Amino acid sequence: MHVFEVLADPVRRRILELLGSREMASGEVVEAIGAEFGITQAAVSQHLKVLRESGFASVRAEAQRRLYSVDAAGLQVVDAWIGQFRSFWEPKLDALATEIARGKRERRKAPMTKRTGRRA
Repeated sequence: MHVFEVLADPVRRRILELLGSREMASGEVVEAIGAEFGITQAAVSQHLKVLRESGFASVRAEAQRRLYSVDAAGLQVVDAWIGQFRSFWEPKLDALATEIARGKRERRKAPMTKRTGRRA
């Protein structure tokens, strides 16, 4: 399955968001996702399996529990693909940052008005 097919599913995206905040036991993921999306434990397990097999999540055993966390490998593939387009938006973001800084400088230099106590 292509990485963007994996991420196209809202349930899998939500699982990644949850795992992005901390490592979670499979039961915690099932509880959170089941409550939010109204799906069964088996369905959540299938989504976790897809995330594992596609390199977005890793699992480790701790006694009887299975602990899931984000695996950077899948995200690196996404980042590499997006990276080919950075040249389109980085100059625009740099120009925006320059304009914001220029506006802040101009506001600091503007004289204060006597009546309002604010800069003109």
